[in-house]
Amino acid sequence: MTSAHISGHLNCRLHLFMGEMDLCGWTSRRVAPEAGSSMAKPRSPPPRPRVNGWSRPIHTPPVIVWTSLLALAFTSFGIFIPLLPYSLKLVAYSVSFSLVTGGLLLFHLVVLVATITIDPAEPNVRRKNYRRPGTIFDRSKLLLFTETRYCHLCGVTVNARAKHCRACNKCTAGFDHHCKWLNNCVGSRNYWWFFTSVLSAVACLLCLMAIVTYIMIIYWVDQEALRSDPQFQKITDENTWLLFLPFIPLKVKAPVLLTIGAAVLVLVISGLLMLGYLFVFHVYIRAKGLTTLEYLKRGR
Repeated sequence: MTSAHISGHLNCRLHLFMGEMDLCGWTSRRVAPEAGSSMAKPRSPPPRPRVNGWSRPIHTPPVIVWTSLLALAFTSFGIFIPLLPYSLKLVAYSVSFSLVTGGLLLFHLVVLVATITIDPAEPNVRRKNYRRPGTIFDRSKLLLFTETRYCHLCGVTVNARAKHCRACNKCTAGFDHHCKWLNNCVGSRNYWWFFTSVLSAVACLLCLMAIVTYIMIIYWVDQEALRSDPQFQKITDENTWLLFLPFIPLKVKAPVLLTIGAAVLVLVISGLLMLGYLFVFHVYIRAKGLTTLEYLKRGR
């Protein structure tokens, strides 16, 4: 397969995966909304430039990210890891928390929070007072920006690779893309934090998938291996299981446990497909020396 074929395939898949990604006011599918479409009235930029991913307004995608993260962490350490045999339980906890193994989950949380917290704006933009309302977004002024490198919206001169993000209403240094899932731009100041957060998320999901898959298989092969916790000695019904061991054991029937396991597997596999593709895509464009915006513009 030639480089052109790979590029074309990635470009097609990226459009399907990222949809109408807002790239400083430029979308991956059309330059202007079609008349009568739901995109005819795009979401207005914030009245004040967004400092980072914690700045309001907070939209639905970041809420989905944090809800999914908390749900997976809760089920991992409250349901599945306590069911593992003692030896495997020690390994699972060490992969997640031990400083020897790098604290996979804690490491992911650190790089994720860093990606969201870092202000990716240009240095001249960061020196301005974010508390003052920004200039109303005007697409026509972006034409002057391309020629002079002076952003009339931010009122500063910026680097050649900077772009004014409509969603954040400010110029982002080394603009790559605006990530709606993190509520923040990804640029040169936080790109590698973003890249590492994607990689660590993939690693966490692979570990969780291995744990849940193992439990689902052993459930049908040797259920006693999953009842190693001493509190199971008080349970006489083989169809009854304990969740949230060892502190607040909750009795549930086997179908409940299996349903939770299946739901978690679906969520994990979905996350792996999306994040795995995102990781491969960014490895590809970095090897080409491109940003996401530059790659998409080349494919227009």
